[in-house]
Amino acid sequence: MPSETASKGSARSICNAIKARIGSGQLGAGEALPSTRSLAAEWGVSRTTVTAAYDQLIAEGYIETRQGSRTRVAPGAAGIATRIDGAPAKRHADRLSGYGRRISKFESPGLADGSRLIADFRYGELAAADFPTLSWRKAINAVLLRRRDRLGYGDPRGSAGLRSALQGYLWRARGLRCDADHIIVVNGSQQGLDLCARLLIDPSDRVVIEEPGYHLARQVFQAVGGDLLPIPVDQDGMRTGQLQAARLAYTTPSHQFPLGGVMTVARRRELLEWARRHGAYVIEDDYDSEYRYDIAPVPALQSLDDQGRAIYLGTISKTLSPTLRLGYLVLPPALVDTFSKARRLADRHSPGLEQEALASLIQNGAYERHVRRVRRLNGARRARLLTAISDMFGNSATVVGTHAGLHVVVWLRDVPRAQEGVLVSRALDAGVGIYPVSPLYAVPSMPNRPDVAGIVMGYASLSHREIELGVRRLGKIVRDVCSGA
Repeated sequence: MPSETASKGSARSICNAIKARIGSGQLGAGEALPSTRSLAAEWGVSRTTVTAAYDQLIAEGYIETRQGSRTRVAPGAAGIATRIDGAPAKRHADRLSGYGRRISKFESPGLADGSRLIADFRYGELAAADFPTLSWRKAINAVLLRRRDRLGYGDPRGSAGLRSALQGYLWRARGLRCDADHIIVVNGSQQGLDLCARLLIDPSDRVVIEEPGYHLARQVFQAVGGDLLPIPVDQDGMRTGQLQAARLAYTTPSHQFPLGGVMTVARRRELLEWARRHGAYVIEDDYDSEYRYDIAPVPALQSLDDQGRAIYLGTISKTLSPTLRLGYLVLPPALVDTFSKARRLADRHSPGLEQEALASLIQNGAYERHVRRVRRLNGARRARLLTAISDMFGNSATVVGTHAGLHVVVWLRDVPRAQEGVLVSRALDAGVGIYPVSPLYAVPSMPNRPDVAGIVMGYASLSHREIELGVRRLGKIVRDVCSGA
C-alpha cells in the first residue's frame, strides 16, 4: 500500500493532470471522465487516491457527478482552468514542426447535431438504407471463412484480389488503362491526397488548385508548405488558359467540386500538355463519377495521358460508405515503388477484411448492380430537390451542378453574400443543416464569384419527405433574413 504522503502526492498529480487537460481543451464540458477503477489502474495507485482527487476537483468546480451517472467535466470548467500551480495553462503544444504549425492554424468546422435536424443537407453523406447490407454481410462472412487460419500483414499496395478487381472495373466504368500493379489501395481519398502532397511537394512549391474547390485538398497542400495557385472554374471546368508553372495540379474534371462543371476534352488535353511541359503531375480526383443523370459518362483524364503525368484518385465513399475508408490511387509506373514504401511507413496497409469483401462484390457483379440501384435512388432524390427549390424560390434561386454527383450549389439572389453566415446559422437554429460555399474559395474576393449567398446542398442521405420539409423551412428562413425579421 502506498504511504499517506505518496497517496496525497498522487492525488495532487491526478488533479493537476485533469485540470491541464480541461484547460487545454482536451476535455470539454460534459465529457465523461474514466472510472475510479480504470484511472487507478492507469496511474498505479489505489481507488481511494483517485476518489480523493475526484472529490477535490468536485470541490473546486472542475467536475460534477450525479447519482447513477459517470463523473463529467462541469460546465464552465475551462474558464477556471487557466492556471495550474501558478503557471498559465498551455493551449498550444511547444516545438511543433513546420507541418504541425501550419496544421494548427486550420479551422476545424463544427458538425451539426444531426439528431435534432429535420433535414441535414450535408454533402458527402449517404442514406444508411441504401447500403447493400445482405451482399456485404455475405462477402464478409466468406472472407472470414477463407482467412480463419491466416493472420498477418499484407501488401502495402493493397490486396492483389482487390487491385485486380479494380483494374477490370475501372476499365469498364471509366476507360482507365492500367495494370493492377499500378494501383495502390488507400484509406479513403483523403489519405491518397496526403500521400501525393508529402511525396510530390516541397515547401514553397507551387500547386494549382481549382477556385472554388475541395477545401480539405487545399489544406493538405498547405500543410506541406505548398504555395497555392487558385485557377477559376466555369461550366467547362478549370480555365486551363490561366495555368502557370507549378509542381502539381489538383482537379475534379468529371464533376468539379463544388460547382459541377465538366472539363472539356480540349481543356483536359491542354492540362496534360501543361504537365508535360513543366514536368508536373496532375491529380485527377474522380470522387463521384458513378453519378451521371443528364449527361453521358465522361472518359477519365487519365485515359488521355500517354506521358505518365496523371494520378487517378478514386473512392467508394460515395457508392458504399465513407465509414469503410477505402479508396485507391492509379499511379504512373515511375511512382509506384515510392508510394508503396511511403504507405508502408504510414500505416502498413488498409484493413484486409474489407478489401477482400469489396473485391468479391466487384468480381461477382454485386457492386455494379448496387451502383446502378443507388444511381436511380439518388437521381430521384435529386429530382425531388430540384422541384422543391423551383417551387419554393422560383427565379430567385440559381442551381448549378445538377447533371451529376450528390450535391448542388444554390445561389440565392435576394440574400447578399455578407448574410451567408447569418442564413446558415438561422437555418441551423430552425433544424435545417445547410453549408456555405464561401469556405470553398481560397480567395473569397475572386471576381468570378457571385455577390450573393451560396449554399452547398447534399441530398444522398435524405428521404423525399425530409428534402421537401427542409426546403420549405429554408424558404421561410430566407424570407425572414431578407426582411430583417
